[in-house]
Amino acid sequence: MDLGLADRTYIVTGGTGGLGLATAQQLVADGANVVISSRSQESVDRVTSELGTRAVGVAVDNADATAPAQLIAAAQEAFGGVDGVLISVGGPPAGAILDRTEDEWRTSFESVFLGAIRLATEVAEVLDDGGSIAFVLSTSVKAPIAGLGISNALRPGLAMAAKNLADELGPRGIRVNALLPGRISTDRVRSLDAATGDADLARAANERTIPLGRYGEPAEFGRAAAFVLSPAASFVSGVMLPVDGGLTRAL
Repeated sequence: MDLGLADRTYIVTGGTGGLGLATAQQLVADGANVVISSRSQESVDRVTSELGTRAVGVAVDNADATAPAQLIAAAQEAFGGVDGVLISVGGPPAGAILDRTEDEWRTSFESVFLGAIRLATEVAEVLDDGGSIAFVLSTSVKAPIAGLGISNALRPGLAMAAKNLADELGPRGIRVNALLPGRISTDRVRSLDAATGDADLARAANERTIPLGRYGEPAEFGRAAAFVLSPAASFVSGVMLPVDGGLTRAL
């Protein structure tokens, strides 16, 4: 199926690794242009080189209030405009709520929550009919994940904000959705498994809770995200889409 991505332009934050990179790779493979961001200039340079002429990059943190303007300007200069954005950020510090510091909460809110909302609202200002915004959240939107207290607190709020934005932007023909990855083989998930003291044992235990019996691959998430962003999903909006192999038990 042709997703209609050819020559469209998407901003992908967190685009130098994990789920953001997998999405950027799929978008480029389908003929789209991408503007990727990361806090590391070295990572941005490496990935844009790998992706080729359809990719440019900006080294900026989502928590930086100037990030949206920098990313939008890069897209307009390199490709003439913006058709959508995938808002992906690294996970906040792991651990129980009772063990987290106020500084960790404040930093996580600035990056994970406020940075995401700022980017979505500023990109929305330059999107036309057919534009698409997608947030990368977590299955913690549906149910808490043990040991991820800050994430469990922030992700559901972002999901409700995404749903609200879908209502507000729908009359302009702009779609807003969120993807809820489960256990996918990224550095973040591998580090969480390793933090238990026995990564192999943790992975085996987690795989037993997944109906498909395995962790997902980043490319599998990338294909789902590319579809949600694309014109092929033109009547899909306000959706929280689990990409988790059936892990989520809630509807």
